[in-house]
Amino acid sequence: MKLKGSCHCRAVRFALESSTPFPYMWCYCSICRKTAGGGGYAINIMGDAATLKVTGRTRVYRASKGGGERHFCPQCASALYVWDKRWPEWVYPFASAIDTPLPKPRARQLIFLGSRASWAHVPTGKRFEAYPREAIIDWHRRRRLLAR
Repeated sequence: MKLKGSCHCRAVRFALESSTPFPYMWCYCSICRKTAGGGGYAINIMGDAATLKVTGRTRVYRASKGGGERHFCPQCASALYVWDKRWPEWVYPFASAIDTPLPKPRARQLIFLGSRASWAHVPTGKRFEAYPREAIIDWHRRRRLLAR
């Protein structure tokens, strides 16, 4: 599935291919919560890094040594995507930056709830204190949701 995304001011636009477009995992970690805004969480999906095409310039924020590169628009500060050298074949766009209509997941997973803001709404869903063992691609495979 081809995904297209952009920042709020449209100075940065990007496109990539994804076989895992269901935005099912809500991350409440302090990094996502503070850099991506939203309801006290961020939602990443996954795409093929080799297909990422970006128009415009991004800036990068690294929250920790060895951690992912969080790309954002230097003009409007919209969070766009994360790339991590530990998984160089993937890029993780924020669902909030995607302009293409995404499929609605039937289930959700909630991660890093220990870092959530006290005011953040926590809906029903499977809860994890850290990343679950099941990778994003495996979650989609097990449910036969891989986009073609």
